Amino acid sequence: MGKSSERRPIAARGSGWARASSAALARSRVTPNQISVLSIFFAAVGAAMLAWVPSTAGLLLCAACVQLRLLCNLLDGMVAMEGGKQTPTGALYNEFPDRIADSLLIVSLGYAAGLPWLGWLGALLAALTAYVRVSGGSLGLAQDFRGPMAKQHRMAVITLACLLAVAERHSTGTAWVLPAAAWIIAIGSLLTCVTRTRAIAAQLRGNT
Repeated sequence: MGKSSERRPIAARGSGWARASSAALARSRVTPNQISVLSIFFAAVGAAMLAWVPSTAGLLLCAACVQLRLLCNLLDGMVAMEGGKQTPTGALYNEFPDRIADSLLIVSLGYAAGLPWLGWLGALLAALTAYVRVSGGSLGLAQDFRGPMAKQHRMAVITLACLLAVAERHSTGTAWVLPAAAWIIAIGSLLTCVTRTRAIAAQLRGNT
């Protein structure tokens, strides 16, 4: 991850465990870019568990992998910025692995829900939220990380859906949670595109 004055606000960044972990990684031979790529690995494992292992274990492992993916997203920036390991290609590694990881998990959610088209739509809309954010930055504005369905919100929905699907399976035996989560991510991502676009337009009008 490269040097940037615009970072996604993450409350955990100031916690003691996060600082200690990033400091340890900064002292090691591990690079921020390697941590970013590792997030794709965890997302791929989680996606495989969700789409191809329709069991309680698969759902729980997916939830764990989503959190490990987010941990990588937290630590890569901290190692780069606070650890002084910025690289010229860091900005690319900060964005591209996120788009891949998002797509893997959201598409797999669609397949697990029995609605593949909705998974692909959700992944497309999730990528579009990032495109809108980066477009604002290319126009000289501060990048807008607002929701209602930013990356951390999408991952929270998938994590919660996996846990609730386990409870649903062992209580009612129904299968409503995963389809509901896929719809929430798709609709929420669309709304996020709208809110970010409106905010960019308002700032541009205010600058004229």
